[in-house]
Amino acid sequence: MRNIALVTGASSGMGKEFVREISKKYKGLDEIWVVARRRERLRELKKEIIGTRVRILPLDLMKEESFERLKMVLAKEQPVVRILVNASGYGISGSFEHQTEEDAAGMIHLNCEALTRITYLVLPYLRRGSFIYQMASSAGFAPQPNFTVYAATKAYVKSFSIALRQELSYQGIRVIAVCPGPVKTEFFDRAYEQEEVKFYKKFVMAAPKKVVRKAIRDARKNKAVSVYGMTMKVIRVICKLLPGRWIAKIMGK
Repeated sequence: MRNIALVTGASSGMGKEFVREISKKYKGLDEIWVVARRRERLRELKKEIIGTRVRILPLDLMKEESFERLKMVLAKEQPVVRILVNASGYGISGSFEHQTEEDAAGMIHLNCEALTRITYLVLPYLRRGSFIYQMASSAGFAPQPNFTVYAATKAYVKSFSIALRQELSYQGIRVIAVCPGPVKTEFFDRAYEQEEVKFYKKFVMAAPKKVVRKAIRDARKNKAVSVYGMTMKVIRVICKLLPGRWIAKIMGK
């Protein structure tokens, strides 16, 4: 049986950075399966990775047939999945009423439904000592006006991950919700197409490599949630102490 890592959203941003770091930090992997819709981006990433074979799966997780294809590949190959990284997702900033119905539904589909289905499909192939990294966000700590749907989807990911972690603990499978603040990736190019990135988000923006490295360290320490940076840690505490409606009112101003 081959030991593999499977990373969604691998063509850019956090997913791409996870592939890079996994190839360096996790020895004994036979392959890294990279999932994203942009085949050329995945080919470029494959050339970059040295020492671990990369298998390209050009799947669009907004389409139903992609899940069927992945299910068939897993059933045929019967790999041992040592690492699952669910990094596919996107966000659109701006008021809910000015978003398109397609964007609002798309965020829910990709950030929540696709993540859940990938986890479900991969679960039978995980073993004791396997890791699941679920890309959540500090946006999921509290309701966030003008990032309404995105923040809600990431609250789902965080809650789902912590509950699943408890369910799988007896099997020795570790689940961690990765909850960074703003990260310097292409995510913000899409998220803020219609408006300027808030100045305070620019101030605390982190490098993806540092976020991923901390997530890997935190997973090995068996932490439930990984939060990069002191500012985001303080915000997490504040969000625990104050009612969500207060946080929403403050951020709405």
